[in-house]
Amino acid sequence: MTTHDVPRTDTGPSGLCFGWRSGDLAEDDFVGHYARAFDITVLGRSSDQTNHPRPPTIEAALFESGRPMLLVPPTPPATLGTTVVIAWNRSTETPRTVALAMPLLAQAQRIVVVDFDDWGVSGPSPQDLSRTLTRNGLSVETRSLPNPHGHAGEAILAAAVSLGCDLLVKGAHTQSWLRQFIFGEATSHILSNTTVPVLMAH
Repeated sequence: MTTHDVPRTDTGPSGLCFGWRSGDLAEDDFVGHYARAFDITVLGRSSDQTNHPRPPTIEAALFESGRPMLLVPPTPPATLGTTVVIAWNRSTETPRTVALAMPLLAQAQRIVVVDFDDWGVSGPSPQDLSRTLTRNGLSVETRSLPNPHGHAGEAILAAAVSLGCDLLVKGAHTQSWLRQFIFGEATSHILSNTTVPVLMAH
């Protein structure tokens, strides 16, 4: 994210448009604040390499913008949003992210709601979410999967790949009131290791 606007590309009044910024690198807080004016922020997978988004940049986009973030892997997929996997942990952040993803879900050919053994908080089941999405005219499957190693982030990414997912929808779950601990294990693992695009929101 940098500091001078380049003219946007626009496909028409009802089409997608985007902008790019060039110039001096912006501070992390600027990314979070500036993103408030847009529908979505697209960032690459977090890395300590030069010119790659750092974890604080992604944190700012998620927690300061009030908008969803699309995290993209190093290798772009051939398609986006054809098969959508929703990682359902029943937390408040996840249904909020699902609501923000509805325009993409409406275009998907396949939607799979997955949950995992011993992961998440108390709340509605994946079947409950599926019924709600079905009432909105979507065709939805549910899968309850094992988590044999107790690492939800690894299990989510493995399920996404095995299901042929080209978009993963996941809430950024808060596990601690301390900001430095705000990314849970699953979220942190996905931010650093995903090979599929991930739509996240807080």
